Amino acid sequence: MSHANLLYHIAFSTKERRPFLQAERLSRTCEYIGGIIREQGGQRLAANGTADHVHIATMSPPTVAVSDLLRTIKTNSSAWIHQTFPDMVDFHWQDGYAVFSVSASVMPRVLSYIRRQAEHHKKMSLMEELVSLLDKHGIEYDRRYVFS
Repeated sequence: MSHANLLYHIAFSTKERRPFLQAERLSRTCEYIGGIIREQGGQRLAANGTADHVHIATMSPPTVAVSDLLRTIKTNSSAWIHQTFPDMVDFHWQDGYAVFSVSASVMPRVLSYIRRQAEHHKKMSLMEELVSLLDKHGIEYDRRYVFS
């Protein structure tokens, strides 16, 4: 018998960091993303963000590659946004994403962090946040692409 506890902190933004996701739309989009994750056999632990990006904490089954999960989340939620909010015809997610594996002992702090996004972003921009997360996780990056 196999056992797995694959916990992830995922973040991605709207294309060109455009502020499409105002409060109600952000909330509804996060709920929809939770449904996508459930359909893939996972569990959404938290989802929140600001008008230009989302953070998701999820438990994923070992049968789903994280890249496949992200492609499904972004493709399906984008289609749903276009269908649900006809005025958002210009909405798109950015091409990339950030994903970090999280241990079960650290997940409560990640959940708190995700739930407090509005408060957090009064002190730090999205780009400052991303650089901080990349540095914290020891991920090398090219600043030209992080800030583009």
